[in-house]
Amino acid sequence: MSLGSFIRKQFVDVLQWTEDSDGVLAWRYPMEDQEIQYGGQLTVRESQMALFVNEGRIADVFGPGLYTLTTRTLPLLTSLRNWDKLFESPFKSDVYFFSTRLQLGRRWGTPQPVTIRDSEFGLVQVRAFGIYSYRVVDVPAFHREISGTRGVYTVDDLEQQLRNLVVTAMSVAFGSADVAFVDMAANQEVLSQRIGQALAPVFARYGVTLDSFTVQSVSLPDALQKALDARISVGVSGDLSKFAQYQAAQSIPLAAQNAGGVAGVGAGLAAGAAIAQTMAGALNQTPTPAPAQPAAANDYVDRLQQLKTLLDKGLVTEDDYAKAKAEILAKLTK
Repeated sequence: MSLGSFIRKQFVDVLQWTEDSDGVLAWRYPMEDQEIQYGGQLTVRESQMALFVNEGRIADVFGPGLYTLTTRTLPLLTSLRNWDKLFESPFKSDVYFFSTRLQLGRRWGTPQPVTIRDSEFGLVQVRAFGIYSYRVVDVPAFHREISGTRGVYTVDDLEQQLRNLVVTAMSVAFGSADVAFVDMAANQEVLSQRIGQALAPVFARYGVTLDSFTVQSVSLPDALQKALDARISVGVSGDLSKFAQYQAAQSIPLAAQNAGGVAGVGAGLAAGAAIAQTMAGALNQTPTPAPAQPAAANDYVDRLQQLKTLLDKGLVTEDDYAKAKAEILAKLTK
C-alpha cells in the first residue's frame, strides 16, 4: 500500500447512515482518528436528520437531502472554528444521525399498582396498560437532554426514561378524572386523551412528539375486583340492601357445613337485613327505623356471640358449642 493511499484513507469523503435494523434512534458516525474531507458529501435520507457537534457544542443540523460540506453549508461550524471563506482543509467534527421515523405500537404499563382516589371506592390501587407512538422531532434537544455522546441510542433506552413519565401522568389523570372505576371502561378514550395531553409537553422537552396514546385496560386488586364482581352479579349499582341479601344468600352453603347447620345463619340473615336497611336509608337521606327486637332475643344473640368467641379461642369444643347453640335457637323459636 502506497503512502498516498494510506493518507487518503484518513479522510472521510461520504457521510451517511444506512439503517440496517429497527429500534435505533441515534447513531454516531465512527470517526476514530479520521477527518472529514472539505467538499465531501453528506447524505441524509428521508426519516433521518444529521447533527454536527464541535468540541461538545452543537453546530449545524441537516434534514433529508444531499449536501456538499463547505463553509456555506456549515455556517455554525465555520463560526465556531473561526474559518475564513477560503478554508478548504479537512476538519474534525462529531457527526450524529437520528431516526425521525414514527415509532408505532410502543407498549406501556405500570410495573407496580398505582394508588389513586376513586370517586366510589376511595383510595384504591390500580394497574393500567396500553400503547403509544412517538417520533424524534427536535434533534438538538434530543441530543442534549437524552442521547448525548453515546455511540448508539435505542428505542429501549428511551422508553426506560419515558416509563416513569407515563406512570406519573397516568396517576394525575386518573386521580382528577372524577370517574368511578366501574365507569372507566366506557371512558377509556377520555382518559387516554387526558394522559396524552399531560404527556405532550413533557415529551416535547426532550425533543420528542407524542403521536398517540391509548389506555387499553385498567385493573383492580383481586379483593376489590371480587367485590365488584359480586355487585355485577346482583345486577345493581348502589342498592346496598340487595347486595347485603346477595352476600347473605352466598353464605348459606358455607353455613350448612358448620356446626348448627342452616339454622345457625338465621341471626346473621336478620342482622344483615337490618344493616342493609340502615345503610340504604342513610344513603337516601331517609332514615329507616331498624326493626324492634325483644330484649330476650338480644340476650340470646349476645350469648351466641359469646359462645362463638369461646369456640374460636378453643375454650369449648365443637360438640359443646353445637349443643348450646341448639338450645338457644330452640328458645328463640318458641
